[in-house]
Amino acid sequence: MAYHIIPERVQEVQEYLDIREINGYSIQYTPFHPADATRPNIHCLVYIGMPDNPQFLGALQPGDVAKKINDSVGPSGENRDYLLELEGALKELSPDSGDEHVTDLAVRVRGMEPLRQVRDAQSVDHLHKVGSTEEQEEVEKEV
Repeated sequence: MAYHIIPERVQEVQEYLDIREINGYSIQYTPFHPADATRPNIHCLVYIGMPDNPQFLGALQPGDVAKKINDSVGPSGENRDYLLELEGALKELSPDSGDEHVTDLAVRVRGMEPLRQVRDAQSVDHLHKVGSTEEQEEVEKEV
């Protein structure tokens, strides 16, 4: 799926995505081929996890990926929630396309105890929504 962002909102949207995505992903540009072959290809900005990124974990078994997702949390919330919402959004947007990898990870994560139950008595006061890429970088330096 590709999104067209009206020119007046491009900077705002990219700043938001940079905050959300930049720690684990690098900005890349790629052609996008719409499912409707009558529509022209589009040159798109995407965030891709590259092997040289310090956050890149390398090749892991699906169970290890699911455990890492289940046990991880960031300024935007629990990675588990992100995965489960992603799975739902993909099914809603295109029920026929299917994403076996996302579905497999979601099934595995659902079989694990949620992080929020594990840390009932623990505080997560250090987590907060950040407002800029610079603030995100400062938060990451502190952790």
